Amino acid sequence: MPAPDLVTAELTLTGRITTASNATFLGSIGGASVVYKPIAGEKPLWDFPDGFLAHREVAAYLVSELLGWNIVPRTWLRDGPLGVGMVQLWQDTDPEQTAVDLVPVDDMPETGWKEVLEGEDQSGQIVALIHEDTPALRRMAAFDVLVNNADRKGDHVLAMGGGHRYGVDHGLTFHHEHKLRTVLWGWIGEALSAEELGGIDRVLEGLQGELGRQLADLLTAEEIAAFAARCARLRSAGVFPAPSGGMPAVPWPLF
Repeated sequence: MPAPDLVTAELTLTGRITTASNATFLGSIGGASVVYKPIAGEKPLWDFPDGFLAHREVAAYLVSELLGWNIVPRTWLRDGPLGVGMVQLWQDTDPEQTAVDLVPVDDMPETGWKEVLEGEDQSGQIVALIHEDTPALRRMAAFDVLVNNADRKGDHVLAMGGGHRYGVDHGLTFHHEHKLRTVLWGWIGEALSAEELGGIDRVLEGLQGELGRQLADLLTAEEIAAFAARCARLRSAGVFPAPSGGMPAVPWPLF
């Protein structure tokens, strides 16, 4: 969990992210820049009627930490100018890097990328949705399967200097029903690596101990049971799954 000063020191608002569907603010705590999403600013969602989006964001961070993959930036609950909400350390991305992209099909890179789908853009040109073929993004894809991420847009993947990739905006996670919608479908049917399997093992073990106790304060018992079942299924299958069910496999918009 964050250092005590990040929990107790004054949170000052410095701006608002107006493109977000729920109230989302930029702020600072001492010298740290943060994102603040107050629970009071959440819009009710018919398909996520239980709990709060802020709790799901914190739950996603706890899972990321136990996996050991540093996917979710440090995230915690605390009071703020608009009440209790989720606070997350701000990340400055590398503008020269892109982890997920739309490109004309004739310009598809020959190596290092995975194609997810093709379609027409507004001008009628055939374009492809692609993402990097990297260990960092593979781990994020596996993480999304585990937490049942219903909204992994391209813009929710932050390309950092040095090749690290952060995932953000995890309010639509942990539903007890299958809700997986993601742009990271490039590894369907590929075997999970030993590192990826090891991460799932750590989560399954943690659910019997500290992680299970922490999630009990954030999610419903049904959601936790469904999460444990997803972890066990992915561990047993040992491969990246394909889309299933009648719902769209990718979010809209894609970015």
